[in-house]
Amino acid sequence: MSQSSRRALRKWGIPKLEYPVTQHLRALLQERLGIDPERRHLEGHEPLPPLPPSQLDEAALQALRQLVGADGLELSDEARARCAAGSTFLDLLQARAGLIGNVPDAVLYPSSEAQLSAILSFCHQETIPVCPVGARSSVTMGVGAPRGGVALDLCRALNRVLEVSPRDHLARVQPGLLGPDYETALASFDLCGGHYPQSFEYSSVGGWIAARGAGQQSTRYGKAEDLLLGLRCVTPTGVVQVAPYERCAMGPDLRQLFAGSEGSLGVLSELSLRVFQRPPCVQPVAFFFKDMEHGVDFVRRWLQEDGIRPAVCRLSDPEETDIALAIDGRAHGFTDKALSKLGYHPGHRVLFIGSCEGDQASARLGALRGTALALRLGGLPLGSHPYRSWEKRRFFDPYLRDALMDRGVLIDTLETTAPWSRLLELWQGVRRSMKARPQTIAMTHISHAYATGANLYFIFISPMQPGAELEDYQSYHSSLLDAIQEYGGALSHHHGVGRLFAPRLAAQLGAGAIRCLKALKAELDPKGIMNPGVLALD
Repeated sequence: MSQSSRRALRKWGIPKLEYPVTQHLRALLQERLGIDPERRHLEGHEPLPPLPPSQLDEAALQALRQLVGADGLELSDEARARCAAGSTFLDLLQARAGLIGNVPDAVLYPSSEAQLSAILSFCHQETIPVCPVGARSSVTMGVGAPRGGVALDLCRALNRVLEVSPRDHLARVQPGLLGPDYETALASFDLCGGHYPQSFEYSSVGGWIAARGAGQQSTRYGKAEDLLLGLRCVTPTGVVQVAPYERCAMGPDLRQLFAGSEGSLGVLSELSLRVFQRPPCVQPVAFFFKDMEHGVDFVRRWLQEDGIRPAVCRLSDPEETDIALAIDGRAHGFTDKALSKLGYHPGHRVLFIGSCEGDQASARLGALRGTALALRLGGLPLGSHPYRSWEKRRFFDPYLRDALMDRGVLIDTLETTAPWSRLLELWQGVRRSMKARPQTIAMTHISHAYATGANLYFIFISPMQPGAELEDYQSYHSSLLDAIQEYGGALSHHHGVGRLFAPRLAAQLGAGAIRCLKALKAELDPKGIMNPGVLALD
């Protein structure tokens, strides 16, 4: 396996890109975490150990080759390791330690729905586990093959835009299409998809739907399940098709049975998605509020009272606000002193950044109404600079995780959602659990808001326990999930469930809901071969 391939298994995105550890970030690591920013001990330069040989016999391999062609099946360690893990912190930490588990026995590259059907039929007959793999950006251990079997890499050949209908604002695509390629295709029609997760550059359209993902502008455009109008899904017992009607009344909405199924029911082979006119005008806004309560109240009232649907809608809590100022070199200087004199004190103030999109009149009206409300609630307008600064790095911030992991820093995220009436209590409760760990930076922001509630996105940064990194992460991560559930938050808002959260799903959904899901699983996948362990439906 080449060095670049080994590194790609342990790092996010393009391996050659590095997040710059600036002077201000170095100071933060030393002062807040006691970390030597020059020390690197978890980069994972050592070669990965050889993988165990494939457990599929020659007869099965030969049958699979006949279905996909000689070039459509790989047995190399590199191909199998690539499909053994996604981008979960635990995945990358294990890879840096030279631990590659959940390895498939073979990797297949189907190029048509007919091939998918034939593969699943054969694997069903032979009881061979099947694990669909997209762009591998899952952060909930949704990628991997805990029982071996075959991995279906959907991005090599099932990655086309099949049709774009500007009149219907509809696009038909294959699941392995990456976000940038999707947007490029839509741009030629003056359209956009409206879905821009932080993983946009390295995630697939099928993955968005399979995990019920959210983009950074989903407050305006909707989450992945809101964009889904129709689909085709290949299951071990046949193909399920749902026509792309905007609204219909023909029984339960079958689309939503497959959105969020994470490959546990079958493989999405075709998706019909809602698309939008590209906005000619983007009007940024940014404000400081004196505390979290005023900031949350602003977001809630802007969505409820004005009926405005901003595109970007982000509120950082006091610690995240102060950390952002420190990294930008604005803390303890003129900016900080001026803010304090105006009553926006460190440890209390919060930063909101947002944008309104559309034609010039509607975008400006949304921004003006937001500004008027912010002023009534004691907000301090900041112009467009905070938004523009965030926009430049919106897809680059994930690289920070790699830079800090190299230096022995525990850094990861959790996200949840709750109604407005419980949001502040949830934030405070989970934050207490985060801060119970010594030397921990605990940041939170709202990034997706609705008339009835919002999400909370938690980021924790802390020194790892040397020599016990895996156990340390698992214990701390579990304690935070306990807190989220204790204070009434959803197990996940947009990252999905995967295998990381699966053991907690039954307690969250209830016995009746789990019975329904298991009955559906038994009908579509009676031998339980599809993505074993995901959603704990086996």
